Amino acid sequence: MPTGLRGVVDWIRRRAENVVAGLLGLMFAAFIVQIVFRYFFNFPIGWSSELSVAAWLYLTLLGSAFWLKESDEIRFDLISGALGPLGRRVLAFIVAVAAVVLFGMALPATISYVTFMKVEKSSYLGVRLDILYSVYVVFAVAVIVRYAWAIVSLLRGEVPEVADVTQTTSGL
Repeated sequence: MPTGLRGVVDWIRRRAENVVAGLLGLMFAAFIVQIVFRYFFNFPIGWSSELSVAAWLYLTLLGSAFWLKESDEIRFDLISGALGPLGRRVLAFIVAVAAVVLFGMALPATISYVTFMKVEKSSYLGVRLDILYSVYVVFAVAVIVRYAWAIVSLLRGEVPEVADVTQTTSGL
């Protein structure tokens, strides 16, 4: 990746990390407020639960689109780990093309459905659902761009890294 573009990607990744941390804090605060109102004041509130769900939705999709690195993603490396460099490259190419094609094919219907949801509002907060779910369109476009870049990188001859299962972030 060119140095200037690498700097932009790193900056976006750091800002996404800030957003993810803020959303986690918001979820925690809403959770504590919900506990206090339910068990201390005997007055259950619904908006805190709705806020937590919305924050989780944004945290998951924005974090996956902009913060997680390819090596941090969940992967089925049983097959790719057993392959050599050429096999990993071919498999990564097939996966990247499939992701771009499938997300690309689904994008018009996704946008149509999200814009259709403007007729609905969330129960407690009153947020229009097209605004709430628009984050999925951002996620889908980011996935298309990420895997399109992966296709370009693979065509340039870059070999996908081998997953190191001994690392803490491997999930094992």
